[in-house]
Amino acid sequence: MKCRVCSKKKFKQIIDLGNQPWGNDFLKKSMVGKEKFYPLKLLYCENCQLVQLNYTVKKEIMFKNHTYLSGTTKTLNNHFNDVALKLDKKFFKNKKNKNAFDIGSNDGTQLKYYKKLGYNVLGVESSTIASKIANKNGIRTINKFFNENIAKKIDNKFDIINASGVFFHLEELHSVTKGIKKLLKKDGIFVVQFIYLKEMIKNLAFDQIYHEHLIYYNLKTLNNLLKMYDLELFHAYQSKIHGGSIIGYVTHHKQRKISKKLIKLIKSENEAKVNNYSTLLRFAKRIENKKLENKKILANWSKQKKIVYGFGAPVKGNTLMNYFKISNADFKYLVEKNTLRKGLYSPGSHIKIILENEIVQHPDIYYVLAWNFKKEILKNNKYLIKKGVKFYFPINPK
Repeated sequence: MKCRVCSKKKFKQIIDLGNQPWGNDFLKKSMVGKEKFYPLKLLYCENCQLVQLNYTVKKEIMFKNHTYLSGTTKTLNNHFNDVALKLDKKFFKNKKNKNAFDIGSNDGTQLKYYKKLGYNVLGVESSTIASKIANKNGIRTINKFFNENIAKKIDNKFDIINASGVFFHLEELHSVTKGIKKLLKKDGIFVVQFIYLKEMIKNLAFDQIYHEHLIYYNLKTLNNLLKMYDLELFHAYQSKIHGGSIIGYVTHHKQRKISKKLIKLIKSENEAKVNNYSTLLRFAKRIENKKLENKKILANWSKQKKIVYGFGAPVKGNTLMNYFKISNADFKYLVEKNTLRKGLYSPGSHIKIILENEIVQHPDIYYVLAWNFKKEILKNNKYLIKKGVKFYFPINPK
């Protein structure tokens, strides 16, 4: 394979998480045991230092009918509102006829907050289900995969282009970047929101490695791509969303002054040596140790005859469960809020998903797979904790 950014072919392997099903391939009962498995290895490009997957599951398989909905949690709604408010207040508050475009707009949650601020909004979303929900809620959404050709058909210029948790998913990375370049106004801002590799390493959040996440950016490696298309980061800040993300502001080259905050973040990145292969190998070793630790914990619960449910059925949870070899012998159920996953089974581990309001009797322990919503989960379940129900977080961000 070629590097997804620089096209060179010289790689080093960081870790092999084994053959795994595509993590969002939640199964109907009749399909349990029939899911496909794909390699899940993390590689390091020796030329541009980009961390990436070794294998691409076709986008039509992963994204055409996926069941993820961004508006499910209060935490993510609050985050999207904050992103829109900050950007508008700093750059576009008094502008007339302002507009915003969202790539991978899902159910329209991010655009909803721009619309409230007076923007004309448009989304492009590959999921048929999410697109229908967005359009029903008044967020105009095109049900397509965004790329340069779609950008030509849209034939408009935007003040804001947003990509929330999408820019590291892209099979057509270069075509999408060209499309963004084409649609961005001269003084426009491309807001790129991505899980930050530096924080993944710090928090040992290895479960964020899955087939939808083709690339794992640091600021340096993202800028390597942007510079190829005369774009550049001019500002960025960190967010705790998804266990540690970057909200980056991108514009045309030399259109805006590089912020002191961005310079500071890049300096911190360099000091932590997070783009060095040796740092990534240490990360891999810690992942292996985490697996051994959790296997012991699960075995101990089994000896004590504890009843355990998984809390949440996020895609990343499937990476963790399949790597740790967790199955329906370990967890009786996975408990979810997302109604689209009701009655389905997790790929690989084959654990049935029930909704929170369907629980008849709570378990002894909730093994929290949706750990990125830790504060919200603990707040919402204070009464259970008081009753002695334990909430265990296999990944525990600092």
